[in-house]
Amino acid sequence: MKRENTLPKLSFFNLIIAGLIFFSFSPVKAQEEPQINVGGALRFNYNLSSWKDGQKKRGGDFGYDMFRVNFDASWKDIYLNAEYRLYSQAFGGGFLKQGWMGYRINEEDEVQLGLSQVPFGIQQYNSHNWFFNLTYYMGLEDDHDMGVKFLHVGDDFEYQLAFYKNSEELQFGGTTESSPNRYSYDVVGRNKEINQVNGKLIYKFGEKSINRLGVSAQYGGLYNLDTEKTGDHHGIALHYERNWGRWNLKAQAMNVAHNPENLPGESRETLQMGAYGFPYSIAADFNIYSLAVSRNIPVELGPISNLQFYNDFGYMDKKVDRFEDSFMNVTGVLITAGQLYTYIDYAAGYNHSWLGGNFVDDFAKGNPDAKWEARFNINFGYYF
Repeated sequence: MKRENTLPKLSFFNLIIAGLIFFSFSPVKAQEEPQINVGGALRFNYNLSSWKDGQKKRGGDFGYDMFRVNFDASWKDIYLNAEYRLYSQAFGGGFLKQGWMGYRINEEDEVQLGLSQVPFGIQQYNSHNWFFNLTYYMGLEDDHDMGVKFLHVGDDFEYQLAFYKNSEELQFGGTTESSPNRYSYDVVGRNKEINQVNGKLIYKFGEKSINRLGVSAQYGGLYNLDTEKTGDHHGIALHYERNWGRWNLKAQAMNVAHNPENLPGESRETLQMGAYGFPYSIAADFNIYSLAVSRNIPVELGPISNLQFYNDFGYMDKKVDRFEDSFMNVTGVLITAGQLYTYIDYAAGYNHSWLGGNFVDDFAKGNPDAKWEARFNINFGYYF
C-alpha cells in the first residue's frame, strides 16, 4: 500500500521563500554548513566501423552519446558522491553509474556505503582511451556494486576491503533476472552476483611514489534462479603502474573463474554478462593480460593545452581449448582544450563483441574464422 504524505501542500514559490528565511536566520556556523557541488558532462560521438557496409557508404555516423550529472555534497566528515547518466534508450537509457555515502574517519581512512567502485585491479581505469581495455567488458575495470568499502591511503601503502551484497539491483522480484541496463558489466541472466568480498593492497615506492605495485583478490557467490543453489566466482590480479615525467605505464595480469550451479544439461563453461541494455556470453574461466602506455605533450595550439598519445592492449586467454581467444588494441590521442576533452581512437578487435563480432558469443566460444575488425571513433565531451 502506498504511504500517503500527511504534510500540508506548499507551492514551489512558498518552498523557495521558506528556504531563504531558514538559511538567513539559521544559527549554524559557516564552516558547519553543508557544501554542495553540481557538475556533469555532455558527449557526442562519431564512428566509422569496418564491418558495417552501409555505414561506410555514408561516411560514418555522428550523434548523441551521453549526458550526465554529478553531485558532491559534504557536511563535516560525512559526504556524498553520485553520478547519474542518461544514454539513448537503445543503450539502456538512464541509470546510476555510481553513488555512495562516505565517512572520513581521519586523513588516511574512510568508509563508503552504496554503489561504489569495486577494488580490483588498476583504478580508476586500466586504460587511457574512450573504449577502456578488454578488462572492462568482463566486469573487471571500473566496476561498481552495492555494498560497503573501507579505504586506507598511507604514504607507502594503500589498501581496501569491501563487502558487496550484490551488483546494481534494479528489480527486487524473487525470481527476477538482473537487468542489463547498467553502466558496468555484471553477471546477468539466470545467475546473480551475491555476497562478494574484495581485498586490494598497493605498495608505493620511488621518488614521489611513482611506482604502484599491487595485488587484488575477490570471491563471491552466484545464485541461480532455477536451481536455487549458489555457485561461486573468484579472481586474483597482479598489477603495476608507473608515472615518470610525462609517461604513464599500466601492466596487469588476472586469473578469473566462475562456477555457476546451473540446471542439469546447461553448460557451465559460459555465462551471461550485461551492460548498456545488452547481454552477451563470456567464457566462465579465463586469464586476461593488459598493457597500456601513454605520453602527455603540452602544447599551445589555440585553446588546446595538452595532447595525450596512448596505446592500450588486452588479451583474453580462455581456459577451454576449443574456444577462440579474444584481443583488443586501441591507439589514439586525447585532446584537452579547457573543459572540452576529445578522444580520437582507432580501436581494433578480434573475437570482440563490440568490435565486429556477432555480439552473442565472441567472448565465449568465439569464431575461428574471425577477422580483425576496427572502428575509427571520435568522442567530444564537455565537462562542467
